[in-house]
Amino acid sequence: MESIARIFALRDRQDTDTTDKEIMKVTFNVSDALTRAVGSYRGGHFDETETLCRAILRVEAAHFDAVHLLAVVQSGLGRLQQALASYDKALAIKPAHAGALKNRGNVLRDLKRFEDALASYDQALAIKPDNVDAVKNRGITLHDLKCFENALACYDKALEIKPDDAAALNNRGVTLSFLSRFEDELASYARALAVEPGCADALNNRGNVLRYLKRFEDALASYDKALAIKPDYAEALYNRGNVLQELKRFAGAVASYNKALGIKADHAEALYNCGIALLALNRPEEALVSYDKALAIKPDHIYAFSGLAYSALKNCDWRRTAELDREIRAHVVGRKSIIVPLTLLGYCADASLQLQCARSYIDNRIPVLPQPLWNGTMFRHERVRIAYLSADFHRHAMAYLMANLFELHDRTHFEVLGVSFGVDDKSDMRARLIKSFDQFYDVRLKSDRDVAQLLNELQVDIAIDLMGYTQGARPEILSYRPAPIQVNYLGYPGTMGAGFIDYVIADRTVLPFDQQHFYTEKIVQLPECYQVNDSQRKIADRTATRWEAGLPDLGFVFCCFNNNYKITAPVFDLWMRLLQAVQGSVLWLLRDNASAQSNLRKEAATRGVDSARLVFADPLPPEDHLARHRLADLFLDTLPYNAHTTASDALWAGIPVITCRGESFAGRVAASLLNAVGLPELVTTSLAEYEELALRLATDASRLQSIRRKLEQTRLSCPLFDTDRFRRHIEAAYLTMWEIWQQGQGPRDFTVELLP
Repeated sequence: MESIARIFALRDRQDTDTTDKEIMKVTFNVSDALTRAVGSYRGGHFDETETLCRAILRVEAAHFDAVHLLAVVQSGLGRLQQALASYDKALAIKPAHAGALKNRGNVLRDLKRFEDALASYDQALAIKPDNVDAVKNRGITLHDLKCFENALACYDKALEIKPDDAAALNNRGVTLSFLSRFEDELASYARALAVEPGCADALNNRGNVLRYLKRFEDALASYDKALAIKPDYAEALYNRGNVLQELKRFAGAVASYNKALGIKADHAEALYNCGIALLALNRPEEALVSYDKALAIKPDHIYAFSGLAYSALKNCDWRRTAELDREIRAHVVGRKSIIVPLTLLGYCADASLQLQCARSYIDNRIPVLPQPLWNGTMFRHERVRIAYLSADFHRHAMAYLMANLFELHDRTHFEVLGVSFGVDDKSDMRARLIKSFDQFYDVRLKSDRDVAQLLNELQVDIAIDLMGYTQGARPEILSYRPAPIQVNYLGYPGTMGAGFIDYVIADRTVLPFDQQHFYTEKIVQLPECYQVNDSQRKIADRTATRWEAGLPDLGFVFCCFNNNYKITAPVFDLWMRLLQAVQGSVLWLLRDNASAQSNLRKEAATRGVDSARLVFADPLPPEDHLARHRLADLFLDTLPYNAHTTASDALWAGIPVITCRGESFAGRVAASLLNAVGLPELVTTSLAEYEELALRLATDASRLQSIRRKLEQTRLSCPLFDTDRFRRHIEAAYLTMWEIWQQGQGPRDFTVELLP
């Protein structure tokens, strides 16, 4: 570069009669400068290359090679508008230069000017039809435009020109993925790897399709091979974390995401998914930080705000939840981002907003409904064939509620199938569930379409989704419309907002018919309570002592074994006033996570209550957990999201529950349970009434004892815990759905009449 420096120094000292160009001609050899510029470019010294090219152009303004090389350098430095101008200048000199036209197309594609990019590639190919790079890049641009069939044709043409082009084979595989031709996609990657075994991109992409096909271990092996070749491959580390999540190996997933972030700190998706894994590890405080970072990098991230909102709930971080509560409506109404419907239930009881949220969520998750598998055929089985779909056929709240129903179903009228896409925990509950079904299918390693195809081939009349939008849900299965009747039941207390779900099973308390316009499903009201309970649930004979449970020897015990994320500041304020009013009383809560426990203790102290009066219960086996309820005096419910299974647990164990009837399904469940157990007097309609009733019962031992005696006397005979009575009602609902369909009519709302 010394000669260039001398030239500019001479220029600065020149007489007015001497021009730059004359000086350059005397002191500068264009050919040598171009050779050096090319060498600098190949060595990655882009700044030096640019300086040399500009020096050449001062001597020969129309030097094609210098202008072209300058454009290439500017493109490599990310200065796309400058690069485009330089390519245009080069092409003004040599309009028929295929390479420049191809490179110009690349810049236009990077600028998202896809149609202009295609035109530039077409010009290049008109001059040189066998320019394989132009053909490939045309395919990439068509892929960007979502013209997948045309993109595939480009890759196939490129492979006709150069059959061993690993990049074309790899890109072809990616496009085949968008065409759902997964086996062809795998074959394309196999060809790419046969040509270039060290192609880390092909290994990474191969891992992605294997993950989609639920071949998780194979996917993990493919990512590991890619990383053996390219250890700093951030995208492969990120994808590896995703498949580890699928395998429930959450600690490994976090480690993989953190490695990716060590290479690419601004990887917003890695931060978002790391938050998901941290939540699964019950580390919501760290998840909150991860989501905050993701949003700082990408404020419009489609899901990170929802993750942040849920993490704040899990943390019982009410400063953050108050801030987020003010924003969450705007996110739903303005579609600023997608809010997971289950998260919204913890913030909002507005049924209209919940519907809008559910619709946005499912529309984003399934933007285009697949072709229905059920083609309108009327099945004529001797028995109505029903299939229950769930990820929770193991030790889970759903299983403890429903196991006896599966066993009691009337086999003279119903054939009952279980379709499981969750883990097999090898538990006694899992064994009981498998035995309770006529047929049981473990489909966790099958794709959504394959599961739907199975349901269709089995000619299922009624498919009952027990998940809704809870953890592990796979609504995509029913989006294929494998069955003529598809039902939302139990798992999610709200509308799914999905056009492919026909009915929601409820009762008149949780879902009156005047709420129908907030539901895409038709409402089916059972006559007593929508929630099934297992009358065979065992309670351990031995009750732990107060000392063993961490409770004081004396004093009134308020309890709430709901998940901590359901505890909100207004309800906690009320609870603390109760503790202050009832001398020696304690509040017994479920131990959820360390940060929530710490925050709840701090909130108690802030309200003038000794934090030691909050006692946290460790997890226990179900029988022992039910038994320890005997140590409590009164169960206090939450709002806007009620106790559901936990309220049933308390009532089954003989503990009265006080609730406040909310505005939506999720906030009315405890009221429904109390009506069905014969204790409607424990349902209040305002938090003030709730507080007054709780205080009366806590300070009037005889009145509380009277309620407990009533519960004990009716517990085994009341509708809530009469599983066979419930079975008759839900079967009547299924038969009515089936008859409506058999008559050629569309779904409609209806009430099941009370049966003897």
